[in-house]
Amino acid sequence: MNETIAARCADSLAIRAFLHYELTEATPHHSSLTVIRQRLPVAIYDAVFTAVLQALRQAKLLRGKHLAIDTSVLEANASMRSLRHRLTGESYRQYVKRLAKAAGVDATDPRAVSAFDRQRPGRKTSNREWTNPHDPDAKIGRDKHGVTRMLYKPEHIVDLETGAIVDVELKPGDEPDAAELTDRVHEAEERVNTAAGDSPGVARVQTVVGDLAYCALPALVELQTAGVRTAIPDPVSKRERSRLPDDQRRALQLAQRTLTSQRGKELMRRRGEFSERSFRHVLDYGGARHTTLRGHENIFKRYLIQAACLNLSILLRHLGGPGTLKQTWAASAAVFATLITLVRFIRGSVARMSTRMAVLIHHVRIIMRSPQLLSSHGSSTVC
Repeated sequence: MNETIAARCADSLAIRAFLHYELTEATPHHSSLTVIRQRLPVAIYDAVFTAVLQALRQAKLLRGKHLAIDTSVLEANASMRSLRHRLTGESYRQYVKRLAKAAGVDATDPRAVSAFDRQRPGRKTSNREWTNPHDPDAKIGRDKHGVTRMLYKPEHIVDLETGAIVDVELKPGDEPDAAELTDRVHEAEERVNTAAGDSPGVARVQTVVGDLAYCALPALVELQTAGVRTAIPDPVSKRERSRLPDDQRRALQLAQRTLTSQRGKELMRRRGEFSERSFRHVLDYGGARHTTLRGHENIFKRYLIQAACLNLSILLRHLGGPGTLKQTWAASAAVFATLITLVRFIRGSVARMSTRMAVLIHHVRIIMRSPQLLSSHGSSTVC
C-alpha cells in the first residue's frame, strides 16, 4: 500500500502540485510513511480525525442526534498455521500429532492425523489456548463467509442524517459486539461535542440504532435511563419477558416499540444504507479488509486515517459536487433526462403552434378564394 502511494505521488503532476513538490524534486520514499506511522502516537491520528469532524460540523454535515452502530471483520496479517499453544508452545500440527499418537493413530501418516483431527471430540480452536506469535493481538474468529481466520473487528458509529463516521474502534476478533455499548455511545457523543465546540457532558444523542448483536439488556437500561432511545431488535424470538427484571423488561419493550414505529423503521433503513456503505468504502474499496500491518495500535492508526478520508470525501462532494465517475454519470443522467423533458415540451409547444398557424392560413385562403366573402367583408368595413 505504501509503495503504491509513494509511486503515485512521484508520478502524478497534479499530486505533486498539491503536495508543493517541484518537477525535479524527489518525493519521500515509501518507507518514510511506515516510520512516521510508528513514531507518531495514537493521539495525533485521533486529532486528525477530530479535525475532519470539525470541518464537517462547519459545513453542517454533522448532527450527532441519531447514531447507528455496527461491526464488521478485518482479516489480520497472521496465519492459522502459525498458532502456538499458550501452555506448551507447540504448533497446532504438533499438538494434533501428540493427541493422535496418544490415541493409537500413526503420527507419521499425514492423512491419518488429518482424519483424526476432523473426527476427534471437542475439536475447537479457542483463543484462551492458542495465540499467534507474529500478531498476538489478532484473535480467532469467523469472517463474513464463515471461514475461521485471525481477525480484528472494526466498529463504526455513523451519523444517520449525513452518513459521516462519528467514531471508530478496533475490537479484538473474539469480543462481543455489544461489549461496552454504553461507553461507546458516550464516547461518540463527546467526540461530536468536541467537534461542535460544546462543553463536555452535553446530552446530544437522541437515538441509537443497531442490529441483533447489540441487544444487551443492561446496556439498553443504561441508555434509556440517560434519555437515549434505542432501536435494536431482540434476537430471541420467543423470550419469556415475565422472567426478566422490571427495568430490563421495560427497556426491551421500549426498544421494540421504537423499532416498530414509523420513525424507527426509517432509521433502520438509513442504518442499512449509511452504516453498510461506510464499511464498503473503508474495508472493500479502501483496501482495509485484509491488512498488511500487525499489532492493534499500528492497525488502528491507519484505520483512523482511512475513516477520516471517508468523512473528507463527504465534505469534498458537498463542496465540489460529484467526486467519482459513477456520481458524475448519475448527475449527467439527471441533466440529460431534464434536457430530454425540456426538448419534448418545446417540440410539443411548436407542434401546437404549427397546428394553429395551419388552421389560420387555411381560413385565410378560403376567404381569399371567395369573392362574395371578400366583398361582404369589404362592405362591412366601409360601413
